[in-house]
Amino acid sequence: MKKIIALFASACVALTAFAGEFPDISIGDVKSALKAKKVVMIDVNGSDSYAKRHIPTALDFDAVEKDFAKHLPADKDALIVAYCGGPKCKAYQAAATAAEKLGYKNIKHMSAGISGWVDAGEKTEKAKK
Repeated sequence: MKKIIALFASACVALTAFAGEFPDISIGDVKSALKAKKVVMIDVNGSDSYAKRHIPTALDFDAVEKDFAKHLPADKDALIVAYCGGPKCKAYQAAATAAEKLGYKNIKHMSAGISGWVDAGEKTEKAKK
């Protein structure tokens, strides 16, 4: 019985360690949401990277962070997708957490990041000057 309790306690600790993580969304699902115009994309790679290439319609988090709320929809259930460099990058959490603090409930992480987007042959755009 002690082993079962210890195993359960370990599982609870492990789950707590993952709190604050946001569910992943695939490139395919992002493409569908973009096509339907039902997503706000947030690029968290920094303004220099954003200027070179980003997912079409994505916001440059560095540029909008101070007045982030003004760039998000009124609907708190709207799909918000944050991404950064790739699967090992955790920078996306800054934007995802900022959106969560503003009351948004449908926040996802495109873990493939801009590198996965490019590797999949998807289009990017450069920042407008």
